[in-house]
Amino acid sequence: MSISVVRKNVVANFISNGWTALVAVLLIPLYIKFLGVEAWGVVGIYVSLQSVCTLLDVGLSASLNRELARLSLHKDKAQEMRNLVRTMELIYWSLAILAGATIFALAPVIARHWVRASQLSPAIIQNAIRLMGLTICLQWPFGLYAGGLSGLQRQVLLSGMSAGIAALRGLGAVLVLWKISPTLHAFFWWQVGVSVLQTCLAGLFMWHNLPLTESASTFQSTLLRRTWRFTAGMSGFAIASIIISQMDKVILSRMLSLEMFGYYVLAGAVATGIYLPVMPIFSALYPRFTQLVSLGDKEGLKELYHHGCQLMSVMILPISIVIVFFSKEILFIWTGNSTTVARTHLILSILVIGTALNGLIHLPHALQLAHGWTKLPFSLNLVLVIILVPGIILMTSMYGAVGAAFIWVIFNGALAIVGIQLMHRRLLRGEQWRWYFEDVGLPLAVSVGMALLCLLIVPTEGARIQLLMFLAGATLLVAGPTLLATPVTRAGFVSYVRSLRGRALNVSQ
Repeated sequence: MSISVVRKNVVANFISNGWTALVAVLLIPLYIKFLGVEAWGVVGIYVSLQSVCTLLDVGLSASLNRELARLSLHKDKAQEMRNLVRTMELIYWSLAILAGATIFALAPVIARHWVRASQLSPAIIQNAIRLMGLTICLQWPFGLYAGGLSGLQRQVLLSGMSAGIAALRGLGAVLVLWKISPTLHAFFWWQVGVSVLQTCLAGLFMWHNLPLTESASTFQSTLLRRTWRFTAGMSGFAIASIIISQMDKVILSRMLSLEMFGYYVLAGAVATGIYLPVMPIFSALYPRFTQLVSLGDKEGLKELYHHGCQLMSVMILPISIVIVFFSKEILFIWTGNSTTVARTHLILSILVIGTALNGLIHLPHALQLAHGWTKLPFSLNLVLVIILVPGIILMTSMYGAVGAAFIWVIFNGALAIVGIQLMHRRLLRGEQWRWYFEDVGLPLAVSVGMALLCLLIVPTEGARIQLLMFLAGATLLVAGPTLLATPVTRAGFVSYVRSLRGRALNVSQ
């Protein structure tokens, strides 16, 4: 796969994820308007259940991504590729049905004995949770097909489909709430219908893009035996990661009122926007990392790794620092509600710090997966789960939602400090210092410095449009110097300017 294909995949993924995140973020105030904060808290439970159910993935989607990327280098592996997809598909659908049935069965217990609602009746919540189970059952296999399409380098196709489905899911839900019924029942039935469409399309695209063979695709357990170590390692890592990323929400849904939990979910939704550039870059570079490892091209892998990490820093850090410094202004522009701002802004700032740290370690994680090394991330996450789960309970009981948000920062800070050191003792030895100082440290220092300057001119009063103009200017003021200070992005910018100058000269001649 050429560098041009990698760039095309990054751009396609970025546009798709950007559009998906934009739709989600812009529509949240409308969801809250039609449903209310308590019902939005129930939607937050749905998001957490989706994440928890990824435990049943047992590393299959990551394994399919890696195996198809590797097998696609060999023309004689077509039948093996199709058999592998069929094998994992049958297992995945079985697990999806199990997950949906479990949620359906537990709906009465969750509605009556876990959620603390003051306005919504247990019957309404129970019905919503059962629809969540049906939605998750139908939507969840999309993850396997997406992993396969990514491994086949069909990321432009995947991105286009995902962007269209995101618009249909979000805008359609708003129309349903507005024109038909502003209820959780209507909201989740729409999610069921869109999930059917999304999964069917992804499955059709997956099979259409596999190489054709004369023999039918069959289930072969022997294919799983070959990949079981990687799959098992990914499963262990996923279990620990989901516990860490969702335990705060599980605990808070029990310890806080449903209204306050809704504010936490609101802050989390904004913080999740930091992942906008993360997954496009990860999805484009991870298959390429795998191929470079297979080819034994260590120098090419090292340069692509650092180039990717610097690009990741430039895409994450400026916007993260702006949100951390100006969370009040952002929430006021977005919601126009002073109560929401007061109860959410500190939670948002803390969650964004943790999310930015998590985004920065995605490419180091991709490097480990490309080498088939899952023991380190699994071990680190296991240790942190043992330490941090009691910490979440303690911090939540003492400081509420703010305390739970701090745990997210501690977790990702530990991974960035300890995990990077341990990884580079084995992979690309000695390159951790370049990661700390050049890939991350330099853009971080510039971003923070420019944001501090912006604090001197932030308007203390003003209409939402004035604050929006200030934040747009502040974002440019932070992002511009960061881009120019970071070696890879500076070189890319200079090269682009020179190409424009050359075109202008050719036109003038």
